[in-house]
Amino acid sequence: MQGIGNDFVMIDAIQEQGLPLDLAGFAQKVNDRRFGIGGDGLILLEKGDEAPFRMRMFNPDGSESEMCGNGIRCFARLLQDHEHLTEDSVDVETGAGTLNLKLVGDNRVRVDMGTARLTRGEIGMTGPSGDQFVNQPVGEGYLGTAVSMGNPHLVIFVDDASKIDLTEIGPKLEHHPEFPKRVNVHFIQVVDRSHLIQRTWERGAGITLACGTGACASAVAAFVTGRADRSVEIQLPGGKLEIEYLEDGRVLMTGPAETVFEGELTA
Repeated sequence: MQGIGNDFVMIDAIQEQGLPLDLAGFAQKVNDRRFGIGGDGLILLEKGDEAPFRMRMFNPDGSESEMCGNGIRCFARLLQDHEHLTEDSVDVETGAGTLNLKLVGDNRVRVDMGTARLTRGEIGMTGPSGDQFVNQPVGEGYLGTAVSMGNPHLVIFVDDASKIDLTEIGPKLEHHPEFPKRVNVHFIQVVDRSHLIQRTWERGAGITLACGTGACASAVAAFVTGRADRSVEIQLPGGKLEIEYLEDGRVLMTGPAETVFEGELTA
């Protein structure tokens, strides 16, 4: 499945039995675009404990991510396509907490992504836990703003996002010493107060066509630094997302999710 070009190997672990015990190794295998199926991540649909369902997501390097914004929209469509849903709205457990998903038609899903977190302690940074990291030097001549959407993001505003060499700068900032568990890195170009352009280097995956949690974090960073309004449309290489940063701190994300193909892995 794919959500604006962010593609995933989706497995309904409620229907499918006998998954490998080594999920990290399995994720590395199936996400390999030459020797496996190919994807930006492996996502498992499981039964939940505190909500009806649980989503688990593994990066191509085998690491498990707390959340994935484009992936959770695909998760909602998989629930619908496999007839797990009786309504158009459902709560789902993730590593970032329980989130509400709503199918809104035309292959689109709206996700209540929960509350954006702005302090170092909530983001998982070094330094005083109660401090925020807004417009702070991150090296390479850049200023960054850090936001957590259940996973850590570093947002950097630039005049022209297309001129950023992600292959060069992405790995350096992903492993920035301020972020012991690494960080997703986003370069944002402000078109106007309701339109942003985003390019992303994802933790554990590298360059991707889209990052949903990153779009949420970027919208929040744009608002708190005075660059944008609470509702924005973000253009990513794979498509557009609509993000709304509510006054209570919650973030709503709306965008498409589509099935590309289905198949059976035999080895």
